[in-house]
Amino acid sequence: MCSAPTDLKALIWDVDGTIAETERDGHRLAFNAAFEALGMPWRWSERRYGELLRVTGGVERLLHDMDVQPAAPTALQEREQLALRLHREKNARYVQIVATGGIALRGGVRELLDECTATGLPMAIATTTSRSNVDALLAAQLGARWEARFACVVCAEDAPRKKPDPLAYRMALQRLGLAAGEALAIEDSPAGVEACRAAGVSVVVTRSAYFADAPVSGALATGPGLHSAEGWQSPANRAASGVAGRIDLAQLRRWFAARFNAPPPATDWVRTVARHRPRRRRPA
Repeated sequence: MCSAPTDLKALIWDVDGTIAETERDGHRLAFNAAFEALGMPWRWSERRYGELLRVTGGVERLLHDMDVQPAAPTALQEREQLALRLHREKNARYVQIVATGGIALRGGVRELLDECTATGLPMAIATTTSRSNVDALLAAQLGARWEARFACVVCAEDAPRKKPDPLAYRMALQRLGLAAGEALAIEDSPAGVEACRAAGVSVVVTRSAYFADAPVSGALATGPGLHSAEGWQSPANRAASGVAGRIDLAQLRRWFAARFNAPPPATDWVRTVARHRPRRRRPA
């Protein structure tokens, strides 16, 4: 039997762009450091990296970019081997950036994490980035026992199919022992929203730097970040009114309770990503 529409039983977090601005402040810089370390003449500007984020997955992103790089190997096998080497080096550089305090949690994230922990609301992580990346970020920001805050953690090693594929969310729901209609997700990107939609999970969008203006449809609410109750839009016509001006758990519960008033989502992003997605999928 399904729970009542107002009964929120778990909060599911995306990581990259949602918990922290990892793409802008970490991954792009780490990719460029990896290029330099391996003697590759490539550098990704903020604009170019924003374009490449339409391709989900770090290895996939590298392979996609090689199509326009004159110095890239011509043979597919050589490209894949190079992409894997670059990706391993990138992950090592990313861990270094995180360890030195180069990436902070986004505003309002710690407060909401603490609130959920204090009230006993189960939390999960559903991401398709590598577990080493997640561990590096959250250990630096929340301490070595960060994982104790979460009922389950689903990473790329668990769910190799990238968002907008719903695998990560379906696995999180299975491990939580919940139906899709009992959980709420927090995402930052159109691909993440489509992953939620495909899994039947309601979602709130905290726009990140690279998706500040990206079209998003089907979210319960969309806004600039959890740190502020201003600038949020909700199709269910429930205005934000969080504690001390931030988005708190009570506000999320209000949006969740009103979710059946939201209009049906569009599917344009799924078709857009599908055109750019390489055949092979590996951890981000």
